[in-house]
Amino acid sequence: MQTHVKALVVGGGAIGASVAYHLAKAGWKDILLLERDELTAGSTWHSAGLLPLFNMSYAASHIHDYSVKYYKTLEEETGLNAGFSVVGNLRMAQTAERMDEFMLYASTAETVGIPYEWMTPQQIKDKYPLVHTDDLKGAIYHPTDGYINPADVTMAMAKGARLRGVTIERKWQVDGYRWTGQHWDVTCTKMVEKGGNLIPSDEQIIIHAEHVVTATGNHSQRTAKLLGIKIPAIPVEHQYICTEPDPALLEWRKQNGEHPVLRDADAKWYVREERGGWMLGPYEYGAPARFEYGVPDSFRADLFPLDLERIEEEYMSMIHRLPTSETAGLKADFNGPICYTPDGNPLVGPVPGLRNMWLAEGFSFGITAAGGTGYYLAQMMVEGEAEIDMASLDPRRFGDWTTTEYAARKNEEAYSHIYILHHPDEEREACRPLRTAPCYDRVKARGAQFGCVNGWERPNYFGPKDAPEGFDHDSRSFRRGGWWQYAVEEAKAIRTGVGMIDATAFTKHLVRGPGATQFLDWFTCNKLPKVGRINLTYALTEAGTTRTEYTIVRLAEHEYYLISSGAWTAYDSDFMRRAAEDKMAEFGWIDIHDVTTQWGVFAVAGPKSRDLLGKLGKDADPATALSNKRFPWLSMRNIELGMCPVRAVRVAYTGELGWELHHPIEMQTYLFDQLMSAGEDVGLKLVGARAQNWLRQEKSYRAFGNELGRDATPMEADLPRFIDMSKDFHGKAAMEATGVRSKCCTLLIDGPEGADPWGREALYEGDTKVGRLTSGGYSVAFGKSIGMGYVRPDLAVEGTKLKVRMFNELWDATVTCDSPYDPTNATIRKDG
Repeated sequence: MQTHVKALVVGGGAIGASVAYHLAKAGWKDILLLERDELTAGSTWHSAGLLPLFNMSYAASHIHDYSVKYYKTLEEETGLNAGFSVVGNLRMAQTAERMDEFMLYASTAETVGIPYEWMTPQQIKDKYPLVHTDDLKGAIYHPTDGYINPADVTMAMAKGARLRGVTIERKWQVDGYRWTGQHWDVTCTKMVEKGGNLIPSDEQIIIHAEHVVTATGNHSQRTAKLLGIKIPAIPVEHQYICTEPDPALLEWRKQNGEHPVLRDADAKWYVREERGGWMLGPYEYGAPARFEYGVPDSFRADLFPLDLERIEEEYMSMIHRLPTSETAGLKADFNGPICYTPDGNPLVGPVPGLRNMWLAEGFSFGITAAGGTGYYLAQMMVEGEAEIDMASLDPRRFGDWTTTEYAARKNEEAYSHIYILHHPDEEREACRPLRTAPCYDRVKARGAQFGCVNGWERPNYFGPKDAPEGFDHDSRSFRRGGWWQYAVEEAKAIRTGVGMIDATAFTKHLVRGPGATQFLDWFTCNKLPKVGRINLTYALTEAGTTRTEYTIVRLAEHEYYLISSGAWTAYDSDFMRRAAEDKMAEFGWIDIHDVTTQWGVFAVAGPKSRDLLGKLGKDADPATALSNKRFPWLSMRNIELGMCPVRAVRVAYTGELGWELHHPIEMQTYLFDQLMSAGEDVGLKLVGARAQNWLRQEKSYRAFGNELGRDATPMEADLPRFIDMSKDFHGKAAMEATGVRSKCCTLLIDGPEGADPWGREALYEGDTKVGRLTSGGYSVAFGKSIGMGYVRPDLAVEGTKLKVRMFNELWDATVTCDSPYDPTNATIRKDG
């Protein structure tokens, strides 16, 4: 067997076969795929093979769309029929709110180019008379969708990989990984059959691999132990049943062909044809996680004992929706493991802390995602970056704080939430609260309603402690939810008075050492600030797109405090450390510390913020301590607020006069009490993340993960003022070569009454789709909806009239100037 390879793919399911195929197609030679058993022996063999295009994630939608198109090409290339039945997918809605969800999804689908059609209950009945429609509101139909034979498509991809030079070896198990500094030494053991079990033999080899991709599915916990990392991918039981042939279905097929896949989201199931009968796959509550600590050696292509009582409700609802199915007896039933992650998205990308080690794990919709995952992961590995932003799938979105127990419980939740209404303001409750700032109990007592960011509890808004009768803080909506009125008042408070936001979840790094200055000057695209000053800057990918946004505070000549998004701590830390390691020989020693949990942060903003801090500050000249002369905009000062030392940074993400108060985390409750007491005289109001999100859009402040990401350069984000083209920096040449393919802009929107965009909607010029929103919300300054997004460069001009798709209609939107609220920054620079 080959022992020196460019890439080793570990795992012979649909994901592994696709990764090997696409690496070879991208031009890499010497690719080896190892499978410990037989190809498809994991979850692939018992998968239902559905190919749902419906997905609220922009990246996942691209992945699924690629898969569906790619699978249709395999037979011509390989001569093997992948078993793709393009029968369409009818997703039905029992409620008006479910139709709202479909309409939001449809606008997202338009941005990707996924075709869909709308159907009324009568149209459904006319076309598919076996479906009971009296209690339906409508449906969305995907004509290009359907289902595929999981084993057949995997074998077709495997053959395609072999035709492109990939070697595939079965019955080899990986038992160890060792990084030599140049490549991976991978210890592999030959597996042999004995008494129906698969056991290790005495035969071992070491494979030297420049790159390794793990696609080990249910065995990901074993992979994690071998690598010394955490992989929050744990399987959950999934049951489905198949009926005997349904005579009514067989009769219908004589004139109509195969029946489309049905999904009744409100009933929590999918149904498709299976040899003249029906296959029912429910996503019920109570399905348990399995293999939290590894798959038993005796478990191969096996199944779990059935628990049909758990899915009785879903079975009865299938009979309600398809009345003729009641007479079709049960023929087969399955209960097998399917991997999940805490947020339901797979883990695709580099392993934190390791070189040339890549994950393709945690796929709950593995067949749907396999083709696209191989394609985009190969782009990352071969070209340095994918053409779409893959951050939402990056393994580093989960930090080391994620434990096995956390992953198991959250994965069970993710399974049971497959068919719930996926509101954009959805907050899931399992494993919460877990990470809390010291002030958590204090803000909760004042009405805080929390969201969860990277495990941190963060106030979304502050509702009444004694809610009015009938008000439900947990209610969600695709329109303006019950929280909306409170967020409006919070936003107004910052615009007219003073508000305080708990921003403790911000990611914070200390970077220092003799090589720190030269490193950061190369690592980021803006000029470095002088000592005591700050700058906003960006780190770029190899493709010249935006990898991370940093606020850099220069503490000393070679000491810097970097602030970045709270959702991406491990993601930012790993990227910076890798880059620093590569440059130490050139620049000198660079010391990097993640100090996120050492510093709490309160953001104080509004015209009265100086008055608030003046009540606590002690200074030789209190009247001018916070003045522009003593404390100018974009500067940092070490101040004292009562007995609390504070690293005060004069910035405000809301676009008002304000400060970020970075303080020792152990003093947070003391500082909170002092600020609240001082705030009584100036009307201090606690403010949540939703109001802050609206306010930053009024200032056209880009948000990482929305406007800023790995699919657009800082120039495309229209941020030339933060790019120093006179210096050399990482990604500069690629950024220049890319040019401006699309451009970020801010839009004021005359949308439907009682609703605002969420940042997932398509933008039109007339009948032509020209871009998409990446953020959305409400503007208290302009009294209408607001959004930010990307359009063709020629349209990103103030005054351009566009349309935005909301609730299946086009609404007027006008491109406004950058920073429509206070474009001259007069309020931020307000003197005192």
